[in-house]
Amino acid sequence: MKLIDKTPGLDEKGEISFTGRMKGTFKYGMNWYPEMEAQKEVIALLDRSLEKGFVLLRNLTLPNSNILLPIVLIGLGGIQLIYVTPLKGRFEAKGDQWNKIDNSGNSQPAGENLLDRTSKLARVFQKFLEDTQKVKLPNPVEPVLISVNPGAHIESMRPIIKVVKSDALKPYITSLLQAPPVWRSEFIYALADRLADPKLGEPVPDPAAPPEPEPEPERNSFRDEIQDASDFSAMEEDPHEQAAPVRQARPRPKKAAQPKGMFGMSKAQVAILAGFLIFWLCAMIGLGALILLNPQ
Repeated sequence: MKLIDKTPGLDEKGEISFTGRMKGTFKYGMNWYPEMEAQKEVIALLDRSLEKGFVLLRNLTLPNSNILLPIVLIGLGGIQLIYVTPLKGRFEAKGDQWNKIDNSGNSQPAGENLLDRTSKLARVFQKFLEDTQKVKLPNPVEPVLISVNPGAHIESMRPIIKVVKSDALKPYITSLLQAPPVWRSEFIYALADRLADPKLGEPVPDPAAPPEPEPEPERNSFRDEIQDASDFSAMEEDPHEQAAPVRQARPRPKKAAQPKGMFGMSKAQVAILAGFLIFWLCAMIGLGALILLNPQ
């Protein structure tokens, strides 16, 4: 479980300092500090039992107001506004009445109606979510009054809110775990962060929206592109039509080398040269005969 503690007057160790205790008592009344101590017991038990999917905001002050929300528990099953009381004695939770029973068995209204107080805080918080944060809630914010003192005896007769006595804390937590989910964990964490710091300005996702599709894996190799190209070519072909066989080009036979003639000359060149030599010899013979027949 994720815990976001916004309790006024906390020191570096997460404890209420003496100065913070004095300021809180002066601002919120004499019961403020005992209620802070009672909250620790409930939070410790919730933290041991609730795991992922739950966020608890403690003593959240609504923006632009002095309204202090004791415990806001956001889970997959919805939102609960929890008020923890350390009071002991005999009480009666009847409808919207919170009465104290004396030793004679007579009941009279208690000094503070915890049922009405918890119910009003839940309604104010729901209005804040719907009007200011624009959150569409599938279920109303559920008000819950928890009594941690074993010396408190509460007679419940159809109270307007859920009342949990100290000996019923474990069954109450079990009901939280078994509640059917109404939204995704992404919405829970986004809403809690926005409530803890309203200055973020980030829109809260729609709790009823379907999950976003997972991003496709990055393409980081040339081999993937080659594979896609081959897949695309296969899609264009008719699966019922057989591909024509590919004719492989036959290598052209090489021409046999022509044998060379005398001195590397062709036959024609040899014949021409031979004719020229014969003509030259004839000319020389004729010239020699003329010289012999006509001596000077």
